Amino acid sequence: MAHIPVFDGHNDTLTQIRAEPKADRRNFLERSDRGHIDLPRAKEGGLAGGFFAIFTASKAWEGTPSALMDADGDPVPGGMSVTLPPKLAHRTALRFTVAVISDLLRLERESEEAMQVVRTADQLDRCISQGTFASILHIEGAEAIDSGLESLYVFYEAGLRSIGPVWSRPNAFASGVPFDFPRSPDIGPGLTAAGRRLVAACNQLGILLDLSHLNEKGFWDVADLSEAPLVATHSNAHCVSPSPRNLTDAQLDEIARTDGVVGLNFHVGFLRPDGDFKAAATTSMSEIVRHARYIAERIGTRHLALGSDFDGATMPFDLPDATALPALLDLFREDGFSKAEVRAIASENWQRVIRATWREG
Repeated sequence: MAHIPVFDGHNDTLTQIRAEPKADRRNFLERSDRGHIDLPRAKEGGLAGGFFAIFTASKAWEGTPSALMDADGDPVPGGMSVTLPPKLAHRTALRFTVAVISDLLRLERESEEAMQVVRTADQLDRCISQGTFASILHIEGAEAIDSGLESLYVFYEAGLRSIGPVWSRPNAFASGVPFDFPRSPDIGPGLTAAGRRLVAACNQLGILLDLSHLNEKGFWDVADLSEAPLVATHSNAHCVSPSPRNLTDAQLDEIARTDGVVGLNFHVGFLRPDGDFKAAATTSMSEIVRHARYIAERIGTRHLALGSDFDGATMPFDLPDATALPALLDLFREDGFSKAEVRAIASENWQRVIRATWREG
């Protein structure tokens, strides 16, 4: 029986492959036992496509976890603090981003029409219905964009249709959240003047703005400025797992008010109530369903999707790669989600929000 197609809100596959030694770099078009996604495993698991993130790492940063302290300087039980990496040079990010875009365009050409870089909502719908693997070009952290936004228009013509203004570090546009646990996302200032210009330009072009990694003040600035549905491509519920990477109830409510969507992140550390990112061996994908149920009961299934963070995070033990996606959808049904609701979560909610955001023609 054919799988329900899944469209995924976030993966780091291209970034991970580009970071591998060139002589031993895996080919996305061939099956591998490395990483979480390649085209053959995607087909096996019903993965119809997703947002392919380009993320430029801070190479000099050593993000070693340490104990999180409270206001009195005492350790928080189970708490973890990870210092934010430093700002990244625009030239470094630009060079890496162009290289990974070239990788994606080359894969599209070499796939012989098995894979497409999608630029319109109609094209996305056709790919999902016809079984062509659909990839959306996404930049995670806008360091490759100059403050004058000239490169944004060039990237748009190359296929860019989604951008996260920040990763978990400050840049010219906004501030990200650290990986501390437990902590509120209300950390640091809001959008800069350049960040406000970026929001306006993305609205004008029809580029989706991803609010994952953005701090709370930045979130509310985007909510005030943006004319598009609010989207967090790979975040969970802060009330279930109080990581600053997750969304508060007020943020969830605002996403629903704009008819936006939350893509559920599969990373162990953003799923577990204790935030233990090392506990993959004892973390089941039922934790994903727990967050789904909370968000659905808070704001409705219409605003719920998947945003795995494949190839960029630690997965639950029973979700080793994309081939396990049908088992995850089965868990949704076992939890009481209807078949229509599962289809909406799997792909249709992404299709709706993308159509409402992108400007066609």
